Amino acid sequence: MTRARRVALLAGGAVLGAAIWWRTHPSACPYSQRFWVEAPHPFITRARLREILEPRAGERLLEVGPGTGYYSLPVAEWLSPGGSLDVLDVQQEMLDHTLRRAREEGIANITATRADARELPYGDDSFDGAYLVTVLGEIPDQDAALRELRRVVRPGGRIVVGELFGDPHMVTHSALAQRAGDAGLRVERKLDGALWHFTRLQA
Repeated sequence: MTRARRVALLAGGAVLGAAIWWRTHPSACPYSQRFWVEAPHPFITRARLREILEPRAGERLLEVGPGTGYYSLPVAEWLSPGGSLDVLDVQQEMLDHTLRRAREEGIANITATRADARELPYGDDSFDGAYLVTVLGEIPDQDAALRELRRVVRPGGRIVVGELFGDPHMVTHSALAQRAGDAGLRVERKLDGALWHFTRLQA
């Protein structure tokens, strides 16, 4: 075996090992690697999120894991006038970044809270809907997060989960449907392609 081939095999093994580690050790994307959440999002676009989330002026929505505000800012605008968006993250740096961008854009209807998605600091039936994009798989206990989302979203409200193939924490549609059912949610609608899906659950 040539040296170049050995190096290539070792590099491939390292990448595979890293992917397996990330898959089995769910965690939030660190702020220092925020370029991953700031880059353009092919397939899981803002337009597709709007189509399946159906935000309406005057509603109160929750976003879990906003990153640096890629979806937050347009969603907040779609809720105007009279609506509001709460964003929740475990990293204060992400929240600060999102709020800073909102101020720069003149958006004033976003409220940020640092907390864990497994124990949401909101009362029952607080929101008309919620969404999280490429975030559910980063939460160590997805079942607890879905139960909490069901608790804080009013009966008949919607919860949208977006996922992208290639994300080491991707939650497949079939796995999501199973977890959602266990949490007392039902799949209401899906937008998808070979490499992505947006799934809307009903509380």
